[in-house]
Amino acid sequence: MLYPPLTSAAQAESERTVASGAIRPFRAHVPQAALVDLRRRLAATRWPDQETIGDRSQGVQREKLQPLMRYWATSYDWRKAEAKLNAWPQFVTNIDGLDIHFIHVRSRHANAMPLIMTHGWPGSVFELLNSIGPLTDPTAHGGNAADAFHLVIPSLPGFGFSQKPTDTGWNPDRVARAWDVLMKRLGYARYVSQGGDCGAIISDALGRQAPEGLLGIHVNRIERATTLPPALAMALKSGDPAPAELNPEEKQVFDEARDFLNKGFGYAALMQTRPQTIGFGLADSPVGLAAWIYDKLADWVFTRGDPERALGRDAILDNISLYWLTNTGTSSGRIYWETSAAPAKNSPITVPAAVTIFPGEVYRPPKQWLARAYQNLIYYNRVAKGGHFAAWEEPELFSAELRSAFRSLR
Repeated sequence: MLYPPLTSAAQAESERTVASGAIRPFRAHVPQAALVDLRRRLAATRWPDQETIGDRSQGVQREKLQPLMRYWATSYDWRKAEAKLNAWPQFVTNIDGLDIHFIHVRSRHANAMPLIMTHGWPGSVFELLNSIGPLTDPTAHGGNAADAFHLVIPSLPGFGFSQKPTDTGWNPDRVARAWDVLMKRLGYARYVSQGGDCGAIISDALGRQAPEGLLGIHVNRIERATTLPPALAMALKSGDPAPAELNPEEKQVFDEARDFLNKGFGYAALMQTRPQTIGFGLADSPVGLAAWIYDKLADWVFTRGDPERALGRDAILDNISLYWLTNTGTSSGRIYWETSAAPAKNSPITVPAAVTIFPGEVYRPPKQWLARAYQNLIYYNRVAKGGHFAAWEEPELFSAELRSAFRSLR
């Protein structure tokens, strides 16, 4: 399939938008004073008591976090993180009253497919940097030129270098509409969308809106509310046992969903109901912010409890530092409040949809459960490694999945 430019009128508007300065080049640079202040705060940390058990069931273990924080305070180099970002073309544009930061990399290959890819919480655009090369230049990473993508990676509102909303309403539906504006402002009349975590919810929202030119979506995180069979959803809510007719795979998925809701959902309940309350601590204490983020990294990587092995020490601190230096611990958490406050949108998605299940993901529904949510499922695959942060943990495998998922839409 060819990807034609916008109509002449829309293209003229796009050119006027760029010429007027609405799309502005951006380079990351944090003032040195902010880095000095960070190290001062880290050095003055007042640590909590040691946990009273020998495992992670009370949360982040002090002996696990302290070495990472010492490294952050004494040896970590944020300027290297800035260089990673600034190695790619970055821009800012105002959409619906907010300045949105995004990376935009055009492939050198002819007829590349435009793709917008959305990170989640507690991630950032750093999650997706290592997949840029494989997606935009597949021939350099074992793929074919016919599978290349033009890539757009925005920072969610209130995350990273995107502007923080000062009013309510920036829920997934509104973000999805903004992403459609962004793609068309960049001249992409047809495109696909991908997301994990919050990004998957936004890709789902795009799929339900089905704006003209959206060819399809891919997600690597599935919403339970839209895919759980009604009887199982009721059993989860009531605390009843799993229905007896479940096969072993379905029983395992049900039990894992119940375990997550009982033991692993507390963070989300807080951000859905009290993002501002917890935000005071996240804004004032870098170690508090780091513990809040590290806890979920440890829960959700394939190497459960060991995010350093899955992601690397510097990569973890690149992401945490971005939250700290932009003071977005509070504003990013509000996306949970916004999502919870918005009317539930569980109607089926009819645009072509693709799903990859990574084994370390929290919820891994079988294919037969997805028909309720995705009525035009064109691709489903279960892979052997990787967790919730699929692009971050396994960028080459993740990129290969996207090439396969969208191949039939080209």
